[in-house]
Amino acid sequence: MQYAQFVTIGRETIQSIMIIIGPVLIAALVIGVLIGIFQAATSINEATLTFVPKLIIVVLVLALSAPFMISNISSFFRTVFTEIARVNR
Repeated sequence: MQYAQFVTIGRETIQSIMIIIGPVLIAALVIGVLIGIFQAATSINEATLTFVPKLIIVVLVLALSAPFMISNISSFFRTVFTEIARVNR
């Protein structure tokens, strides 16, 4: 396997990870900022106020985006296994 193939697989790996986990991280970030603004405005400093809504939103986003994540992961692994099979020939 040539150096360029390693770089290509590494780049595709990082892109796939960012595409798969991006919606979950963005949802957690948005809900965290909104709750932080709410806590700053009302002076409520309760730890569970940030944890429970984030947990609910992250689980909801995971449930809604699971088909997209699975299809993306399976196409990525199909590509990787095809490259492995091509190298061994």
